[in-house]
Amino acid sequence: MKIKQKKPQAVAAGITKKWTAVFLLSNFLVAGSFAVNAKTLRSADVHPNTYPTVMAVEFMSDRLKELTDGELDIKVFASGQLGNEKATIEQTRFGVIDMNRITLGEVNNLVEETLVLSLPYTFRSVEHMRNVVDGPIGKEMLEALEPHGLIGLTFFDAGTRNIYNSKREVHNLEDLKGLKIRVQPSDIFLDMVNALGANAVPMGFNEMYSGLQTGVIDGTEQSWPTYESTNHVEVAKYYSLTEHLMLPETLVISKRTFDKLSDSQKEAVFQAADEAKFKMRELWDEREKESERIVREKGAVVTVVDKAPFIAAVAPVQEKALKNERLKAIFDRIQAVE
Repeated sequence: MKIKQKKPQAVAAGITKKWTAVFLLSNFLVAGSFAVNAKTLRSADVHPNTYPTVMAVEFMSDRLKELTDGELDIKVFASGQLGNEKATIEQTRFGVIDMNRITLGEVNNLVEETLVLSLPYTFRSVEHMRNVVDGPIGKEMLEALEPHGLIGLTFFDAGTRNIYNSKREVHNLEDLKGLKIRVQPSDIFLDMVNALGANAVPMGFNEMYSGLQTGVIDGTEQSWPTYESTNHVEVAKYYSLTEHLMLPETLVISKRTFDKLSDSQKEAVFQAADEAKFKMRELWDEREKESERIVREKGAVVTVVDKAPFIAAVAPVQEKALKNERLKAIFDRIQAVE
């Protein structure tokens, strides 16, 4: 029987088709690997889109995209879209949310070291606070979050906190007596406000406006930008410059999310977060001045207090927290920072 041989052109065509298929398959697999690596990190914040912390994370997203050639970016869910801070912290710890901008007061009972930064009148000035969190102490604080499922990336400013209320001007400690003042659910904040003579009421961030409006609380304590962005001046016009706290906030990423990143991606996340910190400070300093101007125009009654009696009143709160020798050592190191 005579076997029919294939023409050379047919053989060549078959080879060409074979290698074309291999080429297309390899391209598909490569493209697929990039698709697997590409990720949009979901980040939570209770503040609105125009707030410095939100804008700083959006800046970080742009930088992260550049540093990773498009493999990583961030979508910020602002205005508490993913829940209040207590809820989003738990979700971040378990990897449901990738990133979060959190107030340290919300993790005081979880991460003991953060108590020191949350004590009243710990910092002498904004410069002092920034020098502390930018140095070894700040690094140790961020590292203390890891056993709790959070990787601390950087610190953000939260300004100087002052007490404001809907009832009356506050010039001294006597004026605070009997006022129901909202605080974060932290033992330190509860003790602090009670020591000042007011009645501390733990409450979530997003509940404050209605609480002030309905009289569930008489006041709370926040920075100029928060006072302005929440429109609290509409329901609590008496703003007193107690300057009792200068509490930094922190930007974290879920350890579960972080552990899935490549080494180069992890490095890019830290670099972008560090750059975002300086961007945030620039935005914050501008916003603080603008917020003060806005709320004064809206009718805020601003009073200056003699801080010496306030500092004396909360001294027992510091002493109680610093009975822990390890925390006392951290506090002493903070005071030694120039």
